[in-house]
Amino acid sequence: MARIVGGLGTSHVPMIGRTIAAAKQKDVPFAPFFEAYVPVHEWLRKMRPDVAIVLYNDHGLNFALDNMPTFAIGAAHHYDNADEGWGQPEPRRFRGAPELSWHIIQSLVADEFDMSVCREMLFDHAGITALDLLFPDHDVPVTTIPVVINAVQPPLPTALRCYKLGQAIGKAVASFAGDSRVLIVGSGGLSHELGVFGKINEPFDRLTMDRIEHDPIALTRYSNDEIVDLAGAQGLELMTWLAMRGAVEGPVNVINSVYHAPISHTGGAMMLIAPAAE
Repeated sequence: MARIVGGLGTSHVPMIGRTIAAAKQKDVPFAPFFEAYVPVHEWLRKMRPDVAIVLYNDHGLNFALDNMPTFAIGAAHHYDNADEGWGQPEPRRFRGAPELSWHIIQSLVADEFDMSVCREMLFDHAGITALDLLFPDHDVPVTTIPVVINAVQPPLPTALRCYKLGQAIGKAVASFAGDSRVLIVGSGGLSHELGVFGKINEPFDRLTMDRIEHDPIALTRYSNDEIVDLAGAQGLELMTWLAMRGAVEGPVNVINSVYHAPISHTGGAMMLIAPAAE
């Protein structure tokens, strides 16, 4: 049976991707953020996941404000990158896992999550940055399943709904007949708000990381308005961390974590967790 070997929450600030592309990880003020990934890379070599389910919010590459699904999932054989408005990037292609995708889709619908299913889908910086942090030589050895969570256009899913989505994904993975070793990635956050540089709430960010480890249900009690007040409008991206934690249920061990602020205009964070039984 397939099993989830761990979960990663990470920031995906475009500055992170540009720093990786320029090979300047040791030369920037937020170098400690990259250094914290060294134990993550060691863990990856040991655990050898072969699928990454990447939870993130789309930044207009697939969905515009007049057509924004609450939840969407890829079911393609591959996913390409594309121009997000900064110029055409180096073309890249990420392998999909359509058999597992369709199993998850069918299981989610049975659990009353009506997903938008994408037989073609583009990968934006939110997903790609997370993969490049995990596999910094640009050689991504895992197949991928992108899952988009609307953190942009109201009406937005609640924190509890996103956590339950993660639980349903975890249930679906556990019922898959294959022997896949799955890594769940929540890409986004933490506190920031475009146009309000300095909208960083370090105490709330650190509280979020503590609750992700010890008491994720406590985070589900915040309303979306409360999260915006505390973490900024784009702080709603922490929903991806909650969904990740829902998929990795029960007691967990923290393999490594880091908090560094600011990274650009964001409270930058990373946390890698594994089921306590691992």
